[in-house]
Amino acid sequence: MKHVNYSQEHARFLRRRKQNLALVWALRIGVLALLLGLWELVTATGWVDPFIMSSPSRIATTLAGLAADGSLFYHIGVTLWETLAGFAIAVVLGFAVALALWWSDTLRRVLEPYIVVLNALPKIALGPLIIIWFGTGSEAIVFMTVLVGVIIAIMHVLSAFIATEESKILLMRSMGANKWQILCKLVIPSSYPAVISMLKVNVGMAWIGSIMGEYIVSRAGLGYLIVYGGQVFKLDLVMSATFVLCLLAAGMYALVVLLEKILVKNTDN
Repeated sequence: MKHVNYSQEHARFLRRRKQNLALVWALRIGVLALLLGLWELVTATGWVDPFIMSSPSRIATTLAGLAADGSLFYHIGVTLWETLAGFAIAVVLGFAVALALWWSDTLRRVLEPYIVVLNALPKIALGPLIIIWFGTGSEAIVFMTVLVGVIIAIMHVLSAFIATEESKILLMRSMGANKWQILCKLVIPSSYPAVISMLKVNVGMAWIGSIMGEYIVSRAGLGYLIVYGGQVFKLDLVMSATFVLCLLAAGMYALVVLLEKILVKNTDN
């Protein structure tokens, strides 16, 4: 095992950084516990009607009931698959389109106005068309998820490609590099921070797209539970599904952060 000898000053710096990180996590957990405690208190004492606001204990009871009959994991699986599939397709397709637009200036000038219009278009307005095109199954929800995220992916990645320092591109050209070598050796590596930023943004967009799709047409999933709970005034069910969505979105975001750390570590090495 390789041992690294740090100076006393550097060791103190690392120790302070670890202590600061521990303090941040303690405060995060403390704030969450405080909010949940206040929520439970105001509903238990009758300050707020628990029928309207639900409560942490009622949410826990509802989730336990859904887990006992197996429906919770079924609905989580449906929404998670739709979200991950839409996220992956949007990211890959967005990266490919951004690559094509960077490669051809003419293509970029032709398509840029259409990309701007599509980004500004309220995607939910296409709901009836999506139902006609794809039916009422998961395909329609995945398409909605892709539609919400792909434009974001294109714009983020393309902006990063275009922002590559022109002086470095000219230097590589003077050394005989072709466009493909410039792309692989300079443009893509320099775009890692923007790509990670795009992934972080698209995590939220993917969940928005999948839940939006389940609002429009679904027979299963967490969005379906939210819609059904609202229709029959089971607000405990609505809050429980929303709570699970928060956990899943946080977990997916944490995976992107882990990917960022891996890329940074490999780049430094």
